[in-house]
Amino acid sequence: MKYKIALLKTDEGFSVSVPGLPGCWSQGATEAEALENVKDAIASYLAVANEMVEGAEIREIDIAG
Repeated sequence: MKYKIALLKTDEGFSVSVPGLPGCWSQGATEAEALENVKDAIASYLAVANEMVEGAEIREIDIAG
């Protein structure tokens, strides 16, 4: 699965957020470290999201765009 990310160079290194997953962000001293760290953040975010809907009937819908 692919997610769009926003990568920002800061004085301390790099900050990265995932606009499609509110509150999901990470950072790193280097760009490579930040990108690896955000992969872990996304996995953790999705694990929590899955726990929150445990027992619910899950469906998918199409949005015309």
